[in-house]
Amino acid sequence: MDREEAFNLLKKYNKEEFHIRHALTVEGVMKYFAKENGEDENYWGNVGLLHDIDFEMYPDEHCKKCIELLKENNVSDDITHSIISHGYGICSDVKPEKKMEKILFATDELTGLIWAAAKMRPSKSTKDMEVSSLKKKFKDKKFAAGCSRDIILKGAEDLGWSLDELFEKTILAMREDEDKINNYMEENYN
Repeated sequence: MDREEAFNLLKKYNKEEFHIRHALTVEGVMKYFAKENGEDENYWGNVGLLHDIDFEMYPDEHCKKCIELLKENNVSDDITHSIISHGYGICSDVKPEKKMEKILFATDELTGLIWAAAKMRPSKSTKDMEVSSLKKKFKDKKFAAGCSRDIILKGAEDLGWSLDELFEKTILAMREDEDKINNYMEENYN
């Protein structure tokens, strides 16, 4: 599946600005980590792009309904498995096994926390965000309360990374595509 096919598939089931922005953000993060690990950026990016394909329309069936949606659209079993594994312990019993799956699991919730923290900054950007600033927001359980700190911690542990390392790498990953995503959102949602 090429990127355009994956993006069109995402948009078939997702219309809300928030969900599109999140999918694009996770796609960029996954491509960043693919490049860092010498892996296929398109493949990792497509997994990131499609990871919440069922969430907007079927939130109560998240990580379950996607199996049907992806199968109907001839998405490979490998991609489907990776997508399902990002909900491990919440809405899926499929454990992240591959490094790519572990990175998706660890960064999905974290991208939401980082984006919420960025919106509070005068710059409204990740470009000047420091790990120390994010750590303060992470410790404040009321801030971006929907972003599970337990999953972020478990994700870092499963990768064998410190929380600081996960924070730093994910901030750097989000910086890389921030302008491109902002431009897309402005052109299509404002």
